[in-house]
Amino acid sequence: MIHVKTKFERPTADVVERLAAFSSATIHEAQGRKGALSSKIKPISRAMSFCGPAVTVRCAPQDNLMLQVAIHYAQRGDVVLVGAGEFEEAGTFGDVLGNAMSAKGIAAMVTDSGVRDTQDLIDLGLPVFSGSISIKGTVKETLGPINHPLVFGDEVIYPGDILRGDADGVVVVRREEAEEVIALSQARDDAERDLIKAYHEGGTTIELCKLTEVLKAKGLLVED
Repeated sequence: MIHVKTKFERPTADVVERLAAFSSATIHEAQGRKGALSSKIKPISRAMSFCGPAVTVRCAPQDNLMLQVAIHYAQRGDVVLVGAGEFEEAGTFGDVLGNAMSAKGIAAMVTDSGVRDTQDLIDLGLPVFSGSISIKGTVKETLGPINHPLVFGDEVIYPGDILRGDADGVVVVRREEAEEVIALSQARDDAERDLIKAYHEGGTTIELCKLTEVLKAKGLLVED
């Protein structure tokens, strides 16, 4: 098996920039409530946000050998996505590797394992999303695949798929579906903006969400 695949199609920078205008939740809803990674994956600081193509990495639990290899091959704007069996008790990534990523212009680091040196990473400004925070060390022993399909957070992610992360979590968009998802996300944003305006103009939830007949059919009783 070829461990490291270096050739795969990435989305254009324009597509990534336009998709980044929408929140992870908006994208998830707009594309049919799909693509949301496990809710365990959260940023180490709520202000962190990113959007970029996935470089997929499989590491053995408590082992960051292939993460270091992935950093070597990743390009500016990439998001390094590391599946390590959701092993929480390991600090697989910290400030030293964070600086290695930052120096290359890598957009973000996402892992289902643990990270450490979080204050230094926050100060560095590199978006880091993880399943846990742990100070426990790792080894560099086991080879694994890079830029192969990766099962991560209940989703299958392919290299070049677009990952969008913010305070609420991470969503994946298939590269070939990105233009459609951008249009659907814009439509959803526009509709929500109109709904919010209607609330401030005196509209009610039952009226604006068209719940009158739904509640009647369910037998809702309201005290006079």
